[in-house]
Amino acid sequence: PGEQGEAAFARRIDPSREPGLSPEQRRLMAQVEFAQRQRALQRRLRSRNVLLALGIGAVTFGIYGYTFYSVSQERFLDELEQEAEAARARA
Repeated sequence: PGEQGEAAFARRIDPSREPGLSPEQRRLMAQVEFAQRQRALQRRLRSRNVLLALGIGAVTFGIYGYTFYSVSQERFLDELEQEAEAARARA
């Protein structure tokens, strides 16, 4: 509250230079900061993994759909059956 427009809780402190902190308090602060960084990293990785999974899924379904579409367009078996029927009719 001594500074204008800045609250005391919003001040960023450097634990190594802060007077009155015991080594145990400094170690605990470093441990908490490390845990917060790990959580932030996990969140970022989780979102990347979700995007990657969606991308792989989209490609997979695209290939699957294209395969069904292209197989339904093929008529070579129909032509072979017509030729076989024509051969049977001649025989």
